[in-house]
Amino acid sequence: MNIDFSRNFDRQFHSRLTAVQRQQALDIIELFIDEPFHKDLRNHTLYGKWKGYRSISLGGDLRLHFKEIGANRVIFEAVGNHNQLYKS
Repeated sequence: MNIDFSRNFDRQFHSRLTAVQRQQALDIIELFIDEPFHKDLRNHTLYGKWKGYRSISLGGDLRLHFKEIGANRVIFEAVGNHNQLYKS
């Protein structure tokens, strides 16, 4: 699987996550590459303003949002907690 990261994701990754959370995110992304629907990821479709995207869990209230842009390619678009990702 090919993984890309949007500029927005990169900014959020460094500004919203602690060093420990960043390492956890990298570990979760590795798991996602190996097994995209592993039960611990809680991979699910999003709706509303995030229609067309999917989300995986980083644990607790943190989520990673991504979009499938090809048969074997995704781009991670956003990272944050529920309030950060779903505020109007």
